[in-house]
Amino acid sequence: MSPGSDDDSPATLYGPVAAALGLLACVTLALGRYTGASLPMLTGSLAITFAVLGLRQGFRRRLCLLGLTTGVVGVGLPLALIAAYALGV
Repeated sequence: MSPGSDDDSPATLYGPVAAALGLLACVTLALGRYTGASLPMLTGSLAITFAVLGLRQGFRRRLCLLGLTTGVVGVGLPLALIAAYALGV
């Protein structure tokens, strides 16, 4: 590893951070009775943001995809439940 190489870039942390936030979104979604809907949506949206940034940079794509999918679940399911409740379904 030479000084200034791509492995030293802070962008290499986008994948692990996205995966951690996405998994945290899924865990808080499972504990929704205690955490409410806002915490999974917050952590899920942050996971989506970091995953998209990581995918654009090209570092650790598998972790970015994991963070993206779990983040979408963390955001999408509460939004779907809120929409279903609002529409009376």
